[in-house]
Amino acid sequence: MAQLLLKGNPIGNYQGVLFDKDGTLSHSEPHLLALAEARIKKAIEIAQEQAPALKPSELSHTLRRAFGLDNGMLDPGGTLAVASRQDNIASTATVLCLLGRSWPQALALAHACFDAVDQDGLIDTTPSPLLNGAGQLMRDLYQQGVTAAVISNDTRSGIEDFLAHHELNACIACIWSADDHPRKPDPQAVLELCERLGLPPQRCALVGDAETDLQMALEAGIGGVIGFTGGWSRPPELPSAQHLLHSWDDLALNTAA
Repeated sequence: MAQLLLKGNPIGNYQGVLFDKDGTLSHSEPHLLALAEARIKKAIEIAQEQAPALKPSELSHTLRRAFGLDNGMLDPGGTLAVASRQDNIASTATVLCLLGRSWPQALALAHACFDAVDQDGLIDTTPSPLLNGAGQLMRDLYQQGVTAAVISNDTRSGIEDFLAHHELNACIACIWSADDHPRKPDPQAVLELCERLGLPPQRCALVGDAETDLQMALEAGIGGVIGFTGGWSRPPELPSAQHLLHSWDDLALNTAA
């Protein structure tokens, strides 16, 4: 059990802290922007081969809206920032349906697009950098005996690679990924993660950058719901947050508690 301090003020005593990854621990926006542009470009290329009736400009515009791209920034509540790969394939297929493809055609084209981007190797697969202060906080939690876990819609291998790259494996007791079921934002995902950790939800805090994460935490009975706003060019709107955190440097442990 440790007391968390936000800008020096106590906000609760917790045995565990659950962290989102993208936009919370990691500075993911540059990578996701590059990934979105590559997927849009590839979708246009494949559509011109397989569905020449689709207008490239219309496809590009609609995919940008679907992914949450706007003036070189990413909507922190959009599908690319929040949802899993499978959900983004489904949203891409939905765009193609809106533009005249049947669902089987659209789904096949979406899968082909995503797979081709992966195979081309044009996107840097090096894990995104940590946001300033995140690693130190996780190491402080570990040293004080506070259990930490990551709950993310990234794949298990993606989360493990990220933690290994930043030498944080030892700090994390458990991972809940897009490969686990149910996926977040199902509150049952939080409850099952807490069960794996051997901790009651009310003795845990959750830190996330998406409103869906925070609503999930509240429905699961998490004791402290902290919204993180410092991971994106456009700060997310997080009305369900009990506390708002803009910089990891503002969150600390009261080691005397």
